[in-house]
Amino acid sequence: MLLDTIKKYHIILASRSPRRRELLSGMGIDFEVRQQDIEEIYPSHLSPEEIPTFLAEQKLSGFNWNELPDNALLIGCDTLVFLDKTAFEKARNETEAAQMLKQLSGKTHAVISGLCVQTKQHKITETVISKVRFKTFSEAEIDYYIQQYQPFDKAGAYGIQEWLGYIGVESIEGSFYNIMGLPTATLWKILEKIATS
Repeated sequence: MLLDTIKKYHIILASRSPRRRELLSGMGIDFEVRQQDIEEIYPSHLSPEEIPTFLAEQKLSGFNWNELPDNALLIGCDTLVFLDKTAFEKARNETEAAQMLKQLSGKTHAVISGLCVQTKQHKITETVISKVRFKTFSEAEIDYYIQQYQPFDKAGAYGIQEWLGYIGVESIEGSFYNIMGLPTATLWKILEKIATS
């Protein structure tokens, strides 16, 4: 089984996201967290599908392989929300969060993750897209959510696993865990590829 095979790797998650840590732990994988501070900026010509993968690769580019164990396996992931090709990154304050949620209200948006897994021998990247349809939110609902949950560390200013997701998600197409921030089934397939190659 994969969980036995990947014990030969020293797995490093390059992310400060508590959701990614929770999901990777839930997969039964032992890992440590080491993140590089990178500016989350990207070339303007990239498509919505390319941006998260570019950022995931950037998160791994700062590691010096000479300073890592020979059996190191790095996992980088970046997740963004898109509405009609406009990227919704992390809101910096309550006003930005409210503006984002008002724009997403009553519409279907895409949640796109870029996943990059790298060892000294291999580098595999994948892009995973999920779609979420929200009900139309009242201003009171948006205000309550922002005040109670302070969703400033989340793309699109919401967490699907929180109150707003409970009351507002009408439909989902694709991976739920991708929307949380880590496409776990895709990651499992990548790890299987690496472990058996």
